Amino acid sequence: MQSENSTNNTNFENDEISLKEVIFKIREWYQFLLTKWKLIILVSALGGAIGLTYAFFQKPIYKAELTFALEDEKSGGGGLSGALGLASSIGIDLGGGGGLSGAFSGANLTALMKSRKIIEKTLLSPVVYNGKIISLADYYIEFNRMREGWKKNLNLKNIQFPVTSDRSNFTLQQDSILKFFFISIVNKHLEVGQIDKKISIINVTVNSIEEGFSKEFCETLARVTTDYYVELKTKKSKQNVAILQKQVDDIKSKLNYSMIGSWGLEKVNTQVNSTILGQLSINLELSKASLRKETPFIQIIDRPILPLDKERVSKIKSLLLCGFLAGFLTALYLVLKSLYKKMIA
Repeated sequence: MQSENSTNNTNFENDEISLKEVIFKIREWYQFLLTKWKLIILVSALGGAIGLTYAFFQKPIYKAELTFALEDEKSGGGGLSGALGLASSIGIDLGGGGGLSGAFSGANLTALMKSRKIIEKTLLSPVVYNGKIISLADYYIEFNRMREGWKKNLNLKNIQFPVTSDRSNFTLQQDSILKFFFISIVNKHLEVGQIDKKISIINVTVNSIEEGFSKEFCETLARVTTDYYVELKTKKSKQNVAILQKQVDDIKSKLNYSMIGSWGLEKVNTQVNSTILGQLSINLELSKASLRKETPFIQIIDRPILPLDKERVSKIKSLLLCGFLAGFLTALYLVLKSLYKKMIA
């Protein structure tokens, strides 16, 4: 028992000595830094001046916001579902979802808006800039003054993205630049998210130093995405409508021809064609109903309106933050330098 008490007392004394050493070292460093207060204040003032200058010349960020609601009918009710089910049971495919379109549900629409395909389609869309129709990609190049840095590069100085160009014929340099734009926009300029997971209201925010680009890119991105989404959702149903419409038109032509022919065999053909036409017409109407059912309803709620909200770097915050950071790093450098000299000695 006495041995244990002795051990505990020794540990306590060691902890007390260690704490005293730490306090002593902190006091020693504090006194040392007091001797360097002029240098620390000078560097802090210089850092604050740099932060203030940065905030003064920093361009404001223009923020464009757009919200839209997606009403995607996933299951029909009543007579339409029953009719579609009956048609499917006898081997007639009238659409009804699934397949590729099912992969792009409303919940995944936010991910679709950030995909490279959609961003590139948006960048290659037309916009009016300084009285000329150019692509958003060229607009992005212009306001970021990228051509000034490309003048000495023969492969880049004449790079353009005309709205009439064919994407499949782009050069390696054009592909590389578009990829760079895609990464930059997704990481720096674009925010997409659902306001509430329970309802399909999606918010799109685009930030840039160019007010016109923020607005145009935001609206164009929403339009390109929704058009592509509707196209995917209704692709199968549209194909069914087109096929049935062609069949109905063909039967009508044969029926008209047989009605002006002679009696006998033509009369039999007329009856057969009339029966087929009746069945195809029913299938065509059901297919059109299926297409309407599969077409999602997208309603724009709020659009970005000029002038856009803008955010500036706070001059006071920039001055205080940069001044504090410069002073802290200077003090840390002086302490480490002093410790290094003691170790060498």
